Amino acid sequence: MEVSTVDPLHFREVLGNWPSGVVVITTTVDGEPVGMAMNSFSSVSLDPALVGFFPAKSSSTWPGMRRAGRFCVNVLASHHEAISRSFARKGINRFDGVAWHDGLAGPCLEEAVAWIECELFDEVDTGDHTLVLGRVLQIDAAGDGQPLVFHRGRYLGLHAPQL
Repeated sequence: MEVSTVDPLHFREVLGNWPSGVVVITTTVDGEPVGMAMNSFSSVSLDPALVGFFPAKSSSTWPGMRRAGRFCVNVLASHHEAISRSFARKGINRFDGVAWHDGLAGPCLEEAVAWIECELFDEVDTGDHTLVLGRVLQIDAAGDGQPLVFHRGRYLGLHAPQL
């Protein structure tokens, strides 16, 4: 079977039709909080409880996080667009002005919708990204918050259907 070449920009445009949640993956490296924004996140397995995300191989953040061996997945709330943008930038203090508290596996961002604290379970080479699998150690949710959603290159919030 012949494999066709897919234009990366067209690939991104088409797959942008799939809405995703937005998370910030955090940990502590050498006593300092570290984190990165991510929209390629998913639950993977119930038994054992595993989650996964896909940092780019070009990421300058993931190698240090890997060494920590643990991380917290912070599910961002609908009003956290600025936090997502900040954690996606390079060369800045991503935690500047962001409220957080120490968790079992890393910083837990205040006002997040949920927190999923993990230990590194495995990594799988997946082209220009790496699939990182985390074994869930502890979870919690805020209850009634709405998540931040990324769709077609824009941030959105969810709205309750009109009945």
